[in-house]
Amino acid sequence: MADEIQLVVFILKRDNVVCEYGVPITKVQEIITMPVPTKLPQAPDFVEGIINLRGKIIPIIDLKKRFQMGASDTTSESRSVVVEVEGQTVGIIVDEVSEVLRLSVESIEPPPAVIGGIAADYLTGVGKLEDRLLILLDMDRILNDKEKTELVDMNEVVV
Repeated sequence: MADEIQLVVFILKRDNVVCEYGVPITKVQEIITMPVPTKLPQAPDFVEGIINLRGKIIPIIDLKKRFQMGASDTTSESRSVVVEVEGQTVGIIVDEVSEVLRLSVESIEPPPAVIGGIAADYLTGVGKLEDRLLILLDMDRILNDKEKTELVDMNEVVV
C-alpha cells in the first residue's frame, strides 16, 4: 500500500467555483462541526479566533481568507478540520468535508507554480481522479514562519 496515500478531501467554494483539496489523513486529528471561535485582538486577518477543544486551546484559521478567496460563510456543511502544523494543533475552516479516499502516487502530478492564486509553496501536487482534480496541500507550509510564530505567541498569551 506504499504506492498510495490516504487523504481527507474538503471543499472551498468561491462564487460558482468549487475547489477540492486533499490533506494526508496522518495530518488530520479530527473533523468537528464549526464552533464559534472567541475573537482575539491583533490576530492576523485569517485567524478567526480560538476555541477550547477538550481542554486544549487551538486557533481557528479561515483557509479561504488565507488563500485570499474571501471569507467563509458558515453553513450546516461547514467544518473545522483539526490538523497539525509543525507540531501545533490548528483548526481550519472549510466549506465542506466530502470524503476520505486513497489516491495512487502515480496519479499525482507536481504542482504548477500557481493554482487559482494559491502559490505552489503550499502544494505537494495535484491528484488526477477520473473526472476531477484534487489540489494536495502541504499543511506544514500553509503558514509562513512569521505566521507560525504569531500563532505560538497567541497561544502563550491565552494560556
